[in-house]
Amino acid sequence: MQSTRTTHRRRALAAAGSVLALTALTACSSVDDGGSGDGGGDGEGGSTLSELQDAGEINVGFFGEVPYSYMEGEELTGATIELGRQIYGELGIDTVSGTQVEWNALIPGVQADRFDAVSAGMSILPERCEQAAFAEPTIMYTTAFLVPEGNPNNLTDWQSVEGGDVTVAVTQGAIEAGYAEETDVDAMEVPDRQAGLDAVMTGRADAYALTGISLRALAEETDQPVEATEAFVATINGEPQIGAGAEVFRQEDTELLAAYNEQLSTILADEAAWLEIMEPFGFSSAEFPPEGLTADALCDPEQDLSDLADELGMDY
Repeated sequence: MQSTRTTHRRRALAAAGSVLALTALTACSSVDDGGSGDGGGDGEGGSTLSELQDAGEINVGFFGEVPYSYMEGEELTGATIELGRQIYGELGIDTVSGTQVEWNALIPGVQADRFDAVSAGMSILPERCEQAAFAEPTIMYTTAFLVPEGNPNNLTDWQSVEGGDVTVAVTQGAIEAGYAEETDVDAMEVPDRQAGLDAVMTGRADAYALTGISLRALAEETDQPVEATEAFVATINGEPQIGAGAEVFRQEDTELLAAYNEQLSTILADEAAWLEIMEPFGFSSAEFPPEGLTADALCDPEQDLSDLADELGMDY
């Protein structure tokens, strides 16, 4: 039987579909510095991997979201960036540069050769897997709410916002927008974290839903009277949502994807090595991918997430 996550995630991305298509048509056809410019395949001009190794640089698309990938002054940094720097460095690509775009332009941008990969901690979803190639999971996600101090509505999990009694801000194109689409939630879409924070502070929204790690960082960096709730695994229509983020490549860049995954596997084999890279950005063992979780499983629209969660021993 087809998983219920197919329906709500397809609906979640349907609204962004026209934006994705339009952006893909209008995006420039040549890569930024460090790109292949030939669609990234293994054609006569050589593979993307070999071209990046020759150039010694890879240009990644990023959204600008703390703590994943963002600019700190003039420096590109973040957990996914630093993880990429280590992996690409092992592949002989010593420089990681970036191009910041809107969230909905990340996949169209890599498809159109504006950059060589996406480094934004993007969640692995079946609909996205139809458009791009995801590396193996590198980060596990839980959901949380950014709320006024004291959490006046006592929001604890996704069920606590269902029913339309509260208004929840969600980022356009993000997983939480799909959760709201599929459930009885009064939601308003915002373009980014700052807009989500503003919506809560002005009272236009009672809460802002996003990944727990993002909201913890946002609550810590702002002086506004807000707090992040305890993170939780969202249950939508009775099914736990296994959220995992990964690096994203063009589908034809099979050699680059395989090389990235090979280096990633050595880091994931040692949780301490993963934590050494990720912990400075606020990640903990709670975000470390469980053994046995694969991109193939998360890309499969027929995968029953309840069964998968049970197989992996996940609590929800």
